[in-house]
Amino acid sequence: MHAIETCRTVALGGHRDTCDTCGAVQISYNSCRNRHCPKCQTLAKERWLDARRAELLPVEYFHLVFTLPHTLNPLAQGNPRVVYSLLFQAVTAALTAFGRDPRHLGGDLGGTAILHTWGQNLSQHLHLHCVVTGGALAPDGARWIPAPPGFLFPVRALAAVFRGKYLNALRRAFAKGPLRFAGSLAPLAEPVAFATWLDQLRRSDWVVYAKRPFAGPAPVLEYFGRYTHRVALSNDRLLSLDDGIVRFRWKDYTDGNRVKVMALEAEEFIRRFLLHVVPDGFVRIRHFGLLANRTRHAKLARCRELLAPPPAPAVPLRESVQALMLRLTGLEIARCAVCQQGQLRRTEILAPTPDAPRLVALLNTS
Repeated sequence: MHAIETCRTVALGGHRDTCDTCGAVQISYNSCRNRHCPKCQTLAKERWLDARRAELLPVEYFHLVFTLPHTLNPLAQGNPRVVYSLLFQAVTAALTAFGRDPRHLGGDLGGTAILHTWGQNLSQHLHLHCVVTGGALAPDGARWIPAPPGFLFPVRALAAVFRGKYLNALRRAFAKGPLRFAGSLAPLAEPVAFATWLDQLRRSDWVVYAKRPFAGPAPVLEYFGRYTHRVALSNDRLLSLDDGIVRFRWKDYTDGNRVKVMALEAEEFIRRFLLHVVPDGFVRIRHFGLLANRTRHAKLARCRELLAPPPAPAVPLRESVQALMLRLTGLEIARCAVCQQGQLRRTEILAPTPDAPRLVALLNTS
């Protein structure tokens, strides 16, 4: 929260630029670069997308969403690293098992999984978005096995396997002892109570949602751009902060996707946002199967040989911020906004101001 609060303010320091033609001065403050900050992820997202373009295959791609029951939300609040890690493990294991099953594909598919922990109203809603290839590489690498058009796996069977793998992994985690129980969950620290709780979860239906498949590789990148480098909500959904009440737009999926306005006290708004801060160092975008880091290049090269696509687009070298902004927006950020002729030259480094006002003080005086 402190990083977001001080982002692009005097607290982080900055620099002064001066136009070499008209002498106009522009002051820019440094970004916090925190991955939860809604102002800092645009350039990171674009660079990540550039790296993914060379990995796309000329096949149909499927979008699946795996959701944890809300019963697990309190456990996740006390054990986020364990609960989130098991979600990745269970989903990738289930998809890998279905892909290798001769009744479905009989080979290794490729996918990217993205952790989301929020709903539109900032409530806790733990789910994994997966983009998966519509086909698989045969175990011997001799052929590409395409999925039937418009269909990958039966979602009810996939949900049952996902549930079994997750609960089995959670049982093993309990046996090893890393789980913490507090508040209403304190009774679950007893093995018998925990086993009973797992049995109740096993008897409930778990949700796996399969969206319409992407029509080729291009829409995959459009999807990635919306979902990868974003946490909880974007700045454009924020409407106001008046008398300690935050108002923001949200889409109510239970009411025909109607766009509504939610009003929350500032403290509650912050509490909900903080539910979605992932543990330090936790990787919330992961690749598996054909896209696993250790074998990605060799397996993708073999897939391209079998699919005979046009040459993969070249991945550009890492661009400067100026070059990237020019390509994305057409704006020359180094051009003077006053005279539109000169170039801005850095003339002074502004040191950070450590006693910048904290967020609480700002809320108390709003």
